[in-house]
Amino acid sequence: MSEMTISTPRVGVITFPGSLDDGDALRAIEIMGGEGVALWHADHDLRGVDAVVLPGGFSYGDYLRCGAIAGHAPILDEVRAFADRGGPVLGICNGFQILCEAGLLPGALIRNASLRFICRDVFLRVESSQTPVTGELVPGEVIEIPIKHGEGQYVATSEQLRAIEDEGLVVFRYADRTGEVGEGSNPNGSLDAIAGVRNEAGNVVGLMPHPEHAVDPDVGPTGGQPLFAALLASALAGARA
Repeated sequence: MSEMTISTPRVGVITFPGSLDDGDALRAIEIMGGEGVALWHADHDLRGVDAVVLPGGFSYGDYLRCGAIAGHAPILDEVRAFADRGGPVLGICNGFQILCEAGLLPGALIRNASLRFICRDVFLRVESSQTPVTGELVPGEVIEIPIKHGEGQYVATSEQLRAIEDEGLVVFRYADRTGEVGEGSNPNGSLDAIAGVRNEAGNVVGLMPHPEHAVDPDVGPTGGQPLFAALLASALAGARA
């Protein structure tokens, strides 16, 4: 493995037809010190990346159901194999929807309870530090990150929800700036104010808010910085293994 690969983690960002935050994700990775690698939905090769990001957007125009078509894209076979080997995978907004549709994460995302598109900054309470994106955060810590979605209401069956809570799979919850969870701070009606979850192994994470839009202090909050810093650290650790 080259010195460049060891010192600079390579993070692949998958573009699907309809993706619109892939460029922002690549830029965030570069800002935080990583090497962004553009990947295409029809690829059968992850090009040796150390982590994978599924970005936000409207894959296939959300014509069937958000993320449903993209969940069957050829590259998802490679992502699934990568995740099975313990590789860090992050799904953001539409990427979260895709991971749920592909069966890599539990639950599903449906229309916001308000039936309106929402675009604003929100506060998230960190629930778990046992993931590739929260290793630099502690449970109870509050970060500020923007949301922009029409289908962000997290739902699950009662059995799924019980297992998700019992097994500690919730990574983020919508909260106020003090970390208090309540109806007023839940922008889309998600069950248990869930904003992000992980898989049982902890290496696959999905969240609806957009950390890639919260790394540059010149344009907004910087709550996304610790997430990308942790992702790059996790990717670097895997590259050195």
